[in-house]
Amino acid sequence: MFDKKTVSIEWGGKTLTLETGQIARQADGAVLATYGETVVLCAVTAAKSVREGQDFFPLTVHYQEKFSAAGRIPGGFFKREGRATEKETLTSRLIDRPVRPLFPEGFYNEINVIAQVLSYDGETEPDIVAMIAASAALTISGVPFMGPIGAARVGFSNDGEYILNPSLGDALGEDGRLDLVVAATQDAVMMVESEAKELTEEEMLGAVMFAHEESRKVIGAIIDLAEQAAKDPWEIDTSDDTSAIKEKLRGIVGDDIAAAYKLTNKSQRSDALNAAREKAKEAFADEEPQTQMVANKAVKKLESEIVRGAILKDGQRIDGRKLNEVRPIEAMVGLLPRTHGSALFTRGETQAICTTTLGTKDAEQMIDGLEGLSYNHFMLHYNFPPYSVGEVGRFGFTSRRETGHGKLAWRALHPVLPDHEDFPYTIRILSDITESNGSSSMATVCGGCLSMMDAGVPIERPVSGIAMGLILEGDDFAVLSDILGDEDHLGDMDFKVAGSEKGITSLQMDIKVAGITQEIMKTALAQASEGRAHILGEMQKALGSARGEVSKHAPRIETMQIDKSKIRDVIGTGGKVIREIVAETGAKVDIDDEGVIKISSSNADEIEAARKWIEGIVEEAEVGKIYNGKVVNIVDFGAFVNFMGGKDGLVHVSEMKNERVEKPTDVVSEGQEVKVKVLEIDQRGKVRLSMRVVDQETGEELEDTRPPREPRGDRGPRGGGGGRGGDRRGGRGGPRRDRGDRDGGNKDGGGEAHVPDFLKD
Repeated sequence: MFDKKTVSIEWGGKTLTLETGQIARQADGAVLATYGETVVLCAVTAAKSVREGQDFFPLTVHYQEKFSAAGRIPGGFFKREGRATEKETLTSRLIDRPVRPLFPEGFYNEINVIAQVLSYDGETEPDIVAMIAASAALTISGVPFMGPIGAARVGFSNDGEYILNPSLGDALGEDGRLDLVVAATQDAVMMVESEAKELTEEEMLGAVMFAHEESRKVIGAIIDLAEQAAKDPWEIDTSDDTSAIKEKLRGIVGDDIAAAYKLTNKSQRSDALNAAREKAKEAFADEEPQTQMVANKAVKKLESEIVRGAILKDGQRIDGRKLNEVRPIEAMVGLLPRTHGSALFTRGETQAICTTTLGTKDAEQMIDGLEGLSYNHFMLHYNFPPYSVGEVGRFGFTSRRETGHGKLAWRALHPVLPDHEDFPYTIRILSDITESNGSSSMATVCGGCLSMMDAGVPIERPVSGIAMGLILEGDDFAVLSDILGDEDHLGDMDFKVAGSEKGITSLQMDIKVAGITQEIMKTALAQASEGRAHILGEMQKALGSARGEVSKHAPRIETMQIDKSKIRDVIGTGGKVIREIVAETGAKVDIDDEGVIKISSSNADEIEAARKWIEGIVEEAEVGKIYNGKVVNIVDFGAFVNFMGGKDGLVHVSEMKNERVEKPTDVVSEGQEVKVKVLEIDQRGKVRLSMRVVDQETGEELEDTRPPREPRGDRGPRGGGGGRGGDRRGGRGGPRRDRGDRDGGNKDGGGEAHVPDFLKD
């Protein structure tokens, strides 16, 4: 019934299997990829025609994680998968970025790529499997895809060894220093995404090359599958011959475009370019709509040729800088008075306001994913409002681009954060881009780092970031430092590097051509290192290291460790005790399963009050020691006093004063503060207290002046020989006394019957 085709290879110690022909057969291409016990289905569909007047390539990639893949039910009210999570959005971009450049220019048919995680084994990360499945599905679909691509994740151990496809926990765990994802064709690298613990340029380049070599094995498997199951390639006409029109336009607006790109001010340059484009549009106003669309594309190509030619031939950049020159930088901290930390970072016409907010444990971000519930105590949110580029547009919606840029900056700063045990704050960086003309994500790295230092976050070392560009024509190439927006748009590479003076913390690369060589990458990394060092120097003029203490507006957090056996005492039944501590002191109290308690408040006195309360709960009472307490309950024979926060003891009526006390209420009342001395702690933990030997004003111990109680006389033999068979009433050696005559009896005749055994003489 099924014409199933399968290819398998051994890769990184596990079997990678690609299958097609059994599932999703109505899609143009569908592949079920299995690696370990992680399974991803990717289906590709393509529109057979192009909408009239369309002049762009509508490729859409959707990656979705099914909770059933990990044997889980989604949280929330609806109990089903909803809007894309951050991880799903980032993985969709991870698939999109390397495949988009591999479609021919002029191909405008809409394509959907949908990858769904159907099984997750808890070890094999599904993003790499999804990238491989997408590449295979596109390759066999028949669409004009100039692939396939392979993908691999690489780790780097503390021993200096590269590891293929580690789990995320191993990649950046105690023994790991790198989480690198690479996508590549047979001949060249297409995309790099990484987070690293300050690797050198040589170590990072070696990791990329290692990933490329391993990706070739996957490409071989995809080619084997395509030889068995690929559909016939589409016959399409993508040849928009614009050469004649372009030459005509060169004579009309060529000089105008060249002059516009010599203007260093972005707004002036934009106005001049718009005027040239309008002039070109008027020149073809009487032509057919198709010709007008071709002319519009020809103008863009003409702009690209003029800019790229000036860079390659004369080394002349748009704003007149040298190839390795960084735009002027101005950095300042403490911009905003009430934030915990703030910075304004300006590089040329790119600017970011970054703020850092410090919070307590309850501000952590809860993430519900395939791996289960997890909590993130470091967040970075990037916003790109339309006014930053002088435009109108939609505001308030978080785009995929904003999510991706924020995560890139997050990866750059995360490796230098202090250990959470040493700095137990939840950290949120907010980056608002107020101007943009190239690499606002790297401005976020620089501004975010400065704002954290301004907030008093003790990062290991400052981090800076720079965006590199590439102009590639045949064997000639030029690497550009700190690229402008137009250089990014008209160039062939967006290469972003962030790191400290010690090494690289993040590397991201996107290629618009069919890949770059090791030589180009090596040149770009070396030039980026020089640029990062220069930017770090400019940042240090504003603030060289983290402030010695956190902002006065930030909550203070004090950590203390208690024995695990005392956790239930601090929490209390149903949380009664810990809620009382919070209500009475005003401080927030969090306790984990290991007995680590975090007390937080912006008021140091509140922290100290909560700390002493907790110490009182977990501390063992000492016989002979004097404590402050509060009367919590009064009974006929005495009063129960709470002391040390979580302990109660009994002050017998006879221990309230040296003279006889008729009723406990004559001496104390509920809620009264008293000072007590511990007389005895029995085997069951019950505590006997005394007030009469403590000065209630000063808390000093007093001399016990009350004469000791006379010993009781011999009661005589039990009546009837003491046997149980004797007369009950005479069995105690005489007639029974009236119960009200007993020492210590009360008006109801209750006597010693109400006194706990351990308090009897």
